[in-house]
Parts: sequence; structure tokens; C-alpha cells
Amino acid sequence: MEKYDFNYKPNYDPAAVQYMREELVNVGFKELKTLEEVDQALLQHPDESVLLVINSVCGCAAGSARPGVALALQHHQIPDQLVSIFAGMDKKPLEYVRQRFLSDYVPSSPCFVLFRNGTIEFIMERKDIVNKSPEEIADILTPLFDQKCTRQGPSISPEAYSKLDNVVMCSSNLPRFQED
Repeated sequence: MEKYDFNYKPNYDPAAVQYMREELVNVGFKELKTLEEVDQALLQHPDESVLLVINSVCGCAAGSARPGVALALQHHQIPDQLVSIFAGMDKKPLEYVRQRFLSDYVPSSPCFVLFRNGTIEFIMERKDIVNKSPEEIADILTPLFDQKCTRQGPSISPEAYSKLDNVVMCSSNLPRFQED
């Protein structure tokens, strides 16, 4: 893991993107912020399906990706584990995932990847997300969940889901990270 041991600074003010992180956390995702957490999530549960969402500040993440995956997780069958990494913010674990697990793919954020024992079973890249509605994304993910996943859904109660708020903001309006 030594080659991933460099100091990355986030692109944006962490407080400015917190609500974007919370949109996924609020539907059951665990954020991966270290290389060890990545390995534990993707490699140490061989019989489990793991949905990794590469989160981002772009408009399609806010307008389609996060709401689409949240809707899909209201399905009766969902992945065993839900994990996320925030592009532009959690740079070290994201670079690690891209080099170790996604090296055959062009870097993409947002992105959904369904893993089992570190092997990709499905990937939905930014090019597959752009111009799709949340409902269209959920319609792609739920048959996949039926085929590849065994955990009973939904990830949160319908009542909690009905209270979720999705905020759409252009990343050009976000404050950049400033060192003290």
C-alpha cells in the first residue's frame, strides 16, 4: 500500500459537501475513508454483494445518481453492503480503488459498482447515468439487485425515505478547500 501513501488535499470545503455525503449515509451507506476500509469492504466478505457508489459534486450525481440509488434501495432485495467514496474529497481511497479494482475503466464519478469478493459484477459509469432520471436509474439497478443480491430491503423505512431531501447544486458554486 506504500504507493498510495501521499497527501491529497480535498477539492472543496468539507462543510460545503457534507449534505452530499449525508444523502448517501442517510440511506444506509458507509463512507470508506482509508485503504484498510476499502480492502475490508471489498475483499473480506466473499459471499456478500457490495455496492460501491463513487459520489461526486456534479449535477448528475445530485439530480440522478444519489436520488436514483436511494430509490433503488427501497426495493425488496438490495446489496449486503452499501459503501461510498467521495471523488475530489477522499482522494487516497478513491485512487486506490481505481488502480486496484477499476484499472480497466476510465475514471468516472459518479459511478456505481457492484462487487463480490473484489470482483466487479456490474458497473454503471457516469456516461450511463447522465441524462437518466432517478426512476430510470432505479429501473436499471433493481433487476440487478434481484439477480445478484440477497439482503432484504429496503435499506431504510418508507417513512424515512419520504423525508429525504435531495439538493441539486452546481459544483461551480461550491467553495474550494482552503488551508488554514
